[in-house]
Amino acid sequence: MIERYYAAACQTDLPCPRSRDEIAGRVGFLLGMIDRAVVGYEPFFDVRLVVFPEFAHAAPVYETVDELRDKLAVPIPNEHTDRYAAKAKERGIYIQTGTFLEVDRKWPGAVFNTTCLIGPDGLLSRYRKVNPWLPWEVHASPHDLPGYDEPLFPVVETEIGRLGAAICYDWLFPEAIRALALAGAEVLIRVSAYMDPWGATPPLDWWTLFNRARAVENMAYVVAANQGARAENYPPFSWPGGSMIVDYDGRILSQADPGPFEKIVVGPIDLAALRAERQRRRGHHLLSHLRAEAYTDLYARPIHRPATRS
Repeated sequence: MIERYYAAACQTDLPCPRSRDEIAGRVGFLLGMIDRAVVGYEPFFDVRLVVFPEFAHAAPVYETVDELRDKLAVPIPNEHTDRYAAKAKERGIYIQTGTFLEVDRKWPGAVFNTTCLIGPDGLLSRYRKVNPWLPWEVHASPHDLPGYDEPLFPVVETEIGRLGAAICYDWLFPEAIRALALAGAEVLIRVSAYMDPWGATPPLDWWTLFNRARAVENMAYVVAANQGARAENYPPFSWPGGSMIVDYDGRILSQADPGPFEKIVVGPIDLAALRAERQRRRGHHLLSHLRAEAYTDLYARPIHRPATRS
């Protein structure tokens, strides 16, 4: 078990791919960012976790699911995840990939927005976005598929702690991130493309607000990588970056200056401190104070019902 290490949140400023043929070149660029993060900081500390933003490989730039499936979507695992696995093994690190648009023969007709956790031993888990940003994102939520039988919120035990990821808009739903925490997550990973004007600057500053709130309410570290793309790369929005690492008390340990462009921000993860606090605290221990039975009727009536969207 590695109890103390650094995480790197990498934000990108690259054009939207229009074809899956462009993904291989994008992966090569991102592998170079991994080398820069790990090798560049090696004289000072070990970077063991590297996180990339949503849409790092492909964004839903077409209006229909059929177009996304025909032009951009890929199965997982694939040649790209194999390259990440080779890099993770070479560097002894864990990589939370930027998202792929994913197809799966088990779920014909669906396209998922998916991020993968990859370690030295290969592909460890994949998380499919549960809450697409309606109405812009036309890819599927696994929640909405009849008979979907895979975990919605997977958490993976690793040598750098218990890791759980969710994507962008998921983080505006406290239930999604609480599900990861209740499954044991110690490091909550946000893979995001969070746009202006809800970004990292006042008066809204939702990016910072929700990252800090989720860290506090779940007593967990947050490693959040956001797109830093200019409007000409991801129209019609601009993407404010602000990638950050937050500790379990909501302290911002490091943050990229708000604004576009590629950046790498690093910050410490101290699992020993987190575990000691979770064991010792009697006050403000929101996980152990959760009176789950008080809320059993809260969602008794489905609100956004499964299998009602085509």
